[in-house]
Order: sequence, then C-alpha cells, then structure tokens
Amino acid sequence: MRKLLSKIRRACDEYGMIEENETICVAVSGGKDSMAMLAGMRSFSNFSPIPFKVHALCLDTGFENMDFGALEEFCREIDVPLTIKKTEIAKIVFETRKEKSPCSLCAKMRRGALTDAAKELGSHTIALGHHADDLIETFLLSLLYEGRIGTFKPVTYMDRSGVKAIRPLINLRESEIIYIVNKNNIPVIKSACPVDGITKREDVKELVKTLSKQFPESDERMIHAVKTYLKGL
Repeated sequence: MRKLLSKIRRACDEYGMIEENETICVAVSGGKDSMAMLAGMRSFSNFSPIPFKVHALCLDTGFENMDFGALEEFCREIDVPLTIKKTEIAKIVFETRKEKSPCSLCAKMRRGALTDAAKELGSHTIALGHHADDLIETFLLSLLYEGRIGTFKPVTYMDRSGVKAIRPLINLRESEIIYIVNKNNIPVIKSACPVDGITKREDVKELVKTLSKQFPESDERMIHAVKTYLKGL
C-alpha cells in the first residue's frame, strides 16, 4: 500500500493533478485498477499537502448480472460517498448499433456519461485508472491500427466540458497493482462485458510481453520513451 500511495503522490505532484479543496470523482468500474485507485486516492486524501475530497463514481452500463454490492460495501468501509449512474450503453453498443468493434464507441459513451455525472455532482475532475502499461499499449494501438503516434496524457481536458481527467496510476505497472490488490484484500468485481479479454488491446498486451522476453526491459524503455514524448508536446 505504501508503494501505491508513494506513486500516486508522485504523479499528482509531477503533473499538477489536484486543485485545492476540489472534489475528485474517482471513476470505478469494479476492476482491479479502479479499485486500487479508489483505495489509494482515499488514503492519499488524508495527508495530501493539497486538501481534496474523493467521491466514487460508477457507471452501470446495463450489462446483466452486474452486482455492485462489493463496491458499495467497500465504499462504506473507507468512508467514501458513492454514486452509481444507470445508463443504456450496453444496449446501444451491442443491440442497437451491433458494433463489430464495440470498444471505441463504448469508451466514447462512457467518457460522456462520466463527464455529465461529475458535473451533476459539482465536480470538474475525474480520476481514471490507466496505468503505465496502458500508456504503451495505447501508444502501440494508435501506431499499429491507426497509423499515428499518440496516447493519453496524465492530465487531459474532456472536450469542452470544463472537466479534466487525471490518471494517478500513471507511474504504476499492472503487475504492481495486481500485487497491491491481492496483498490488501481489495475487492474486485468481475466484468460482464462479452468482449472482455478478446480485444485488440489484449493482442497488444501479448505483443508487449513477447517483446519483453526477446528484449529484456524493453517495456520499461517504451514507458520512458512515451513519457518523454508526452513532456515534449
């Protein structure tokens, strides 16, 4: 847990993620990344030199058999208010639009729903659970499938809404998050998405693993290179 807090604090300091006395909506899907982020941001709020509050924000995308009971209980345990916003994203993506590659539309709709929900709560900051591995995977996805160089920034502004997205886990590797979640018994909700685990992102994740075996520490070098690229923008 100490490593989680240390790297969250470093990210917040390095990229100026937090504003004084603001309420940060932590976007929580129930997965390991967002749950670790929620735990870390709640703990960090206790001693951050810049005071802020945490509000957990979860989208109910409409998939069947989703049970948010563990999330609700966890939020009660760590004393964080929770808002679950119902949407019809799953129905629109998989039934109405019948998208063959649904991830892009789903992500766009989730961003819009999160932005609207945060503004309704009076917040202009959303914390997203992207970590260092996501950074290079997104870079490779853009390069290989779109023919462009790009990835997300540690701090970005979402459209013209006045809401910014921060990524406090940007300095953490996925393996570190898995260890932290298991070590601290942080609950995780299994995804109900029918394409979970069979996306292009999963293919790129496997590519990074293969490259790391053939070229040791190539993943760390890619993370460093992408962060250096982003600082130059």
